[in-house]
Amino acid sequence: MHNSETLPPEGCQLTAYRLHEHDTFLKIVPAPADRFWMDFTTHGWANRCLPLRIANQAGWHVLNNSKFEVEWNGKPDVNAVTINFLDGRPSRFVKSNFGFGILTWYLPYLFRTSPGYNLLVRGPANLPKDGISAIEGLVETDWVEGTFSVNWKITRPFMKIRFEVDDPICMLVPQRRVELEAAEPAIRNLESNPELLHGYKEWIASRRAFVAQVSANPPKKDESLPWQGHYTRGTHVSGEAAPKHQNKLQLRPFQEMEAPLRAPGSLTPITPVVQSAPSTWDKVKRLLHR
Repeated sequence: MHNSETLPPEGCQLTAYRLHEHDTFLKIVPAPADRFWMDFTTHGWANRCLPLRIANQAGWHVLNNSKFEVEWNGKPDVNAVTINFLDGRPSRFVKSNFGFGILTWYLPYLFRTSPGYNLLVRGPANLPKDGISAIEGLVETDWVEGTFSVNWKITRPFMKIRFEVDDPICMLVPQRRVELEAAEPAIRNLESNPELLHGYKEWIASRRAFVAQVSANPPKKDESLPWQGHYTRGTHVSGEAAPKHQNKLQLRPFQEMEAPLRAPGSLTPITPVVQSAPSTWDKVKRLLHR
């Protein structure tokens, strides 16, 4: 891949082709701006961070369809990862397949993008989960006829990690193939750009004055913290509006163009595997024999 390649035209078709061997499918939805942990910050102040909220929306979420707990005993074997489905309805899509504490979802879709577009398959933005981390991949979905899996790496052995129904398991982000390689990064002194230097001096002076004012007159306990909000409004400190500004993303939902070939429930149900949780002594013995 070389930078000399021509960039594809604007706009990208993103199609999820259902795989005919499935009778149920995972939901795909535009990622929302809200995150539950942001609402729990003091007076929800994290929601004031527009870059955070825009990043939250920058893709489509694929949603989990089963309630389960997963636990890894720290060993490299495939069967070292235990998945217990809590509602008696095992999912066909989630399993341990690679070992080394990796949890895998097999998506019931083959994705296709417009020529020149890859698909960045990443973890849900700004949605951490204790004990496990999403593994990301970049797939050339404009030509490949195969599917890809979604994987998470368990980072804390002997801890039960729960996934709920409709938890996002990945985020789909189309990306033009040569866009990053076409960038021309450089480091320069700010003084080499007088106009930008002037704007920065105005901003930093305004910010310091604002911080001093708040420090001298702190809000009461039940009052929300004041803020300047220039970036959120899309204005410079001078009040001049930015030439272009987004305060939210409006991604189109996936349109159901055709009915599934198989009726829901037409395949033989999976028999639940009931596994008892290891005792504390069992866990100690496992550690001694590692």
